[in-house]
Amino acid sequence: MLDLIAAWPGALWLQSSGTAYMLVNAAHILGIALLVGGIVPLDVLLARNAPGGELLVLARILPRAAACGLGLAVLTGLWLFSVRPTDYVGNPAFLFKLALLALAVGNIAWQHFSGDWGRVLKGDGASRALRIRAILSVALWVSVVLAGRWIGFL
Repeated sequence: MLDLIAAWPGALWLQSSGTAYMLVNAAHILGIALLVGGIVPLDVLLARNAPGGELLVLARILPRAAACGLGLAVLTGLWLFSVRPTDYVGNPAFLFKLALLALAVGNIAWQHFSGDWGRVLKGDGASRALRIRAILSVALWVSVVLAGRWIGFL
């Protein structure tokens, strides 16, 4: 299966073109920036239970930016993975990053589909549980980024 992924035309293109690889890698970094740049400020506001108006406005905008970033980071990340799938699957940092990523995305789902998120969108502020999950979210996303950087060192 990994050999089929590595033989995908998109992977072959990245393997043969330094410019293409650079552009996809830059798009991956942009996705991460949008993701973390949207999530961290929102989570900080949630964690400190910011006043309703400030939190309410950003709670409608930042998740969308973060979702776009997540989509871009995942798509480009899969594309970058296709260049050397066997190497990545054998890299403990990569596997650790995937586990952290699954936890971070699971935490997003928990945040947004809990009844607590509806309270935030109505301007009622963040519950204690939501504030704790916001702190966990920051820790998870920072850990995902660090694990991603760690991949290149193993």
